[in-house]
Amino acid sequence: MASPRRPSSPAERHPSPFYGSRKRKRGTAPFSRKRFGQHFLEPVWVAQVIRAIDPQPADHFLEIGPGRGALTRPLLERVTSLQAFEIDRDLAAALRTNGLTTSKLTLVEGDFLDTANRLAGARSHPLRVAGNLPYNVASAILFKLLALHASGVPLVDATLMLQHEVADRLVAAPGGKEYGVLSILVQHTADVERLLSLPPGAFRPPPMVRSALVRVRFREPRPSADDPETFAALVQTIFTRRRKTLANALLAFPLSSRLAPGAALERAAIDGRRRPETLSVAELVRLGNVFSSVSG
Repeated sequence: MASPRRPSSPAERHPSPFYGSRKRKRGTAPFSRKRFGQHFLEPVWVAQVIRAIDPQPADHFLEIGPGRGALTRPLLERVTSLQAFEIDRDLAAALRTNGLTTSKLTLVEGDFLDTANRLAGARSHPLRVAGNLPYNVASAILFKLLALHASGVPLVDATLMLQHEVADRLVAAPGGKEYGVLSILVQHTADVERLLSLPPGAFRPPPMVRSALVRVRFREPRPSADDPETFAALVQTIFTRRRKTLANALLAFPLSSRLAPGAALERAAIDGRRRPETLSVAELVRLGNVFSSVSG
């Protein structure tokens, strides 16, 4: 699954509620560091989020960004096992020293984007995901989850806290300004449901943006793409030119050198005067399949 360019520096990559570190006095809670945008969920909201996740005793969970353990503790009380991915060494150490050493918990120190490949062999149990995603890498993490699902990792669903605008893009329908690459590639292989809206006051310190809790339920692609990489590349190409007509936007797609945009659109039964943002997922898959037929 193709994914967008990742920011290069640690500060760019991890401006999140739970990413980043700062030296602190021994025995004190980790600082909330403005540079990394750390915001910790208030207890009254933790209870609502846990109810929305609805963990069950037989569940096996992954948690992205456990931070101070606000969700980790109640999850451990309710599930069979939990793997938690924490990039911040100070926060990971604090989790260990604050009693989170149960055999149910596997704490992985490192960037989820770099360490999640260890899940490739975790095929024995269906896995559920929970987490408060770093805002600047939320899309990259979502694409990573899609790629893990496509590779055979048995992901069932992911209940994720996101910036409100990212949630809007995930559930967007064709025709709106929020509808784009993220909407299409996620909706192609998952069903998305908005569960909660969280005001800035749900966190300490309050962020400058609203947040939302969404559930992504993974499934087989619908409809099936003959070549997922061609489909993803097509979507990314034309949505960087979303205000152009399809006939013009497709001129930038490499496979248009093998099959002219007009001919491809005719085979896919799509009007070339339409703009990319008006196409449904099914129409985009159909157009991708036409180009896949000449990619070999």
